[in-house]
Amino acid sequence: MTAGTTTPDIASWPPLDDQERAAGRQLLDWAGDAGGAGRRLCLVRGPAGSGKSRLLAWFLAGSAGHPATTVHATVLAEGLTAESFAWAAGRQLGYGPLAPARLLDRMSRDERPVLLLVPDLHRAGAGPVDLPAAAPATLVAELLEPLLSLPHVRAVVEVGESGLLPAEAAEIIDVGGGATARPDTDRQSFADLVATVPHTVDDRPDWALAPTSVLRHILDAALCADDQGAAVRGLLCDPGFLVHGSVPALTAVLADERIPVPGQLRRVWQRAASKLTAQDDDSTGRAAVLHAAAVDTDPSLTEFLRPLAHRHWWSAVWARPDLPVTALALLPGAGRGLLAADVRGRLRTYDVDTGAQTGVHPASGAAFVRPASVAPRDARSTLLLDDRADALLPWAPEDDPTTAFALERIAEHHGSAALAGEDSLVTALGSGGTRIPYVVVGDRGGTVHVWSLGEYQDVPRSCRVHEQPVTAVTCVDTADGLTLTFSAGADGSVRLWETSAEPMPVPVQQRRYRVTALAAADTSAGAVLAVAWSDGELHLWHVFSGRVRVLPWLRDCDALALTPEGLLVIGDTEGLCAVRLRLDALWEL
Repeated sequence: MTAGTTTPDIASWPPLDDQERAAGRQLLDWAGDAGGAGRRLCLVRGPAGSGKSRLLAWFLAGSAGHPATTVHATVLAEGLTAESFAWAAGRQLGYGPLAPARLLDRMSRDERPVLLLVPDLHRAGAGPVDLPAAAPATLVAELLEPLLSLPHVRAVVEVGESGLLPAEAAEIIDVGGGATARPDTDRQSFADLVATVPHTVDDRPDWALAPTSVLRHILDAALCADDQGAAVRGLLCDPGFLVHGSVPALTAVLADERIPVPGQLRRVWQRAASKLTAQDDDSTGRAAVLHAAAVDTDPSLTEFLRPLAHRHWWSAVWARPDLPVTALALLPGAGRGLLAADVRGRLRTYDVDTGAQTGVHPASGAAFVRPASVAPRDARSTLLLDDRADALLPWAPEDDPTTAFALERIAEHHGSAALAGEDSLVTALGSGGTRIPYVVVGDRGGTVHVWSLGEYQDVPRSCRVHEQPVTAVTCVDTADGLTLTFSAGADGSVRLWETSAEPMPVPVQQRRYRVTALAAADTSAGAVLAVAWSDGELHLWHVFSGRVRVLPWLRDCDALALTPEGLLVIGDTEGLCAVRLRLDALWEL
């Protein structure tokens, strides 16, 4: 950094030739004035081939070396609508893929300084040309201008020779001279683009081998073809194109209700689109997301996508679109049982492998309880955590007094403790254990309590693990005799406590979001922890190595259960779904 100024030293950036150096210097001067009274918008202008994108790439390459130039989100605007731009920006800013209105709301409340880098704004837009989403000006009006009205947001925007953003209040960098026009792939005809796509032995387009530029522009070309209907229909009916084609372009076309689509594709795509934008370079990942969205909605598309989806490290197995699920747990024992509670307090049992309902739990609807969590002893006995009373309620049949006594003892212990002090109010309930069934309780004071249902305990094993209330708990017993307890705190921390020792001194994970559900299992790949977050992310941890994978689930997750064979059951506002994890490939990063 040059002495006496906030301007970064251009010598710390990659080298530029003499023609580019002046523009680079101007860009750094603008960026270095982040804390001053300078302009918050920098427009990079110039004709095609003039080096605008190269200048932005150069800036990005060295930007992390100085706080004023750190780029927080780089969104390539070509082919994007306001919706797909917001998904990309939200994901990079750590909010997850959000709709434009939600992104604006989130960024208005989060006043940390943000620097956006937006190449190719003048090439934005997608979908039928007679709709607003096809015009770059719509993205500007619906998202960029509102973002730039926030005092903590700055942006470097490439606008070509357009006047998309007002120049009066912006820093202007004109890049010109020596322009070499690039091929106008986006202006080629539909027939010309199709001709560049390799075909399979049965003469079908092999979209996996299609050039990237063709995948990006062919749907727009189809909309302009002489036989528009047939061209667009041919692409939308081809599962291969759905897996490989441009997600923003497909999203814009499927948003147009005038365009007929096969089966339930419009509904499936609406569910999956925001997650697909993070899978652009992974065809099996895109197939897995689409397959998960289709599995209870479009049988034909489900079958077409199944072979490719099953090659991915996760794939959907079944779905039960019943009432919203609030609580979920595996039934202990050799049977393949699952216990789920809905918002009406009804408890049902399901077959884990098929999702078929196997019965109604005897505690269903008991005393108007609305379970926030369940911890079953078996198919007939369970502890319930009432989300309206912060109280544990035992349920056991009259012909099993031993189990009834054990569950009543746990409920009485925590009820008495809560009367003695508010810090002992129960805030979380979980279960676990394949060899010995356990009940895990978390309280408002941050303490975790572990009860064994395989032997009598007068008091639980307890440890204060968190400084704030516990929001979720689970546990797993491993083949080598360890009992691993996982808990989440209201401060966004996830902690591990092996019950024969002290808790780990640092969290397994710490985020600014709330944990909505935990599940753990001792699998053939080792102990695995699943963590669902309030921002919609679903993380899978290999406990002993610390490796993590993010599963791009389609909706917010309210409850989880995980089997030792790697079947992850997810409960949410639309019911139950099961996902098969390929344990042999899960940690191959």
